Amino acid sequence: MFTKSNFKEWFNRYKYAELASTSAALTTSLFSKIYSGLTTAYLITCAEYLAFYGVILFSSYKKLASENKLLHKKTTFREILSLVKNLVLEFGYPAILDFLVVRPFCMYWMPILCGNYFFGIILGKILADSCFYFFTIINYEIIKKRKN
Repeated sequence: MFTKSNFKEWFNRYKYAELASTSAALTTSLFSKIYSGLTTAYLITCAEYLAFYGVILFSSYKKLASENKLLHKKTTFREILSLVKNLVLEFGYPAILDFLVVRPFCMYWMPILCGNYFFGIILGKILADSCFYFFTIINYEIIKKRKN
C-alpha cells in the first residue's frame, strides 16, 4: 500500500518542521526548573506548535509561490486561502487531539516513568509524534487523492 517513495515524500514534507519543533521542545523543557511539570508540559506543547506550524505554513507557501513563478503567474489570495484550508484539513483534528490530550500527557508522564527528564522528553515526543503523524498522513493522502 505504502511505498518507499511515500515515506520519502512524508519525510521531506515534515522534516524541517519536525526539526524546528524538536528544538523548541528541548529548549522549552528547560522551564521545568521554574514551573511545575504540567505547566512545562503545556509550554513545551505550545512551543512545538508554534515552531512546527510556522515552518509548515512558510514552506507550503514558498512551494506554492515557486510553482506559480515557474508558470509565470502571481500567487492569488484565493490560492493562499486554499492552501490554508488544506493545511487545516490535514492537521485539524490530529492537532486538536494532540494539543489537548496526547502531547501534554506524554510530556508530563514520560519523564516521570523513565526517571530521566531529558530521555523522557524525547520518548514523550516520539510517542506523541507517532500518534499525530498516523492521523496527519492519512489526511494528507486523502487530500492528495482529491486533488488528482
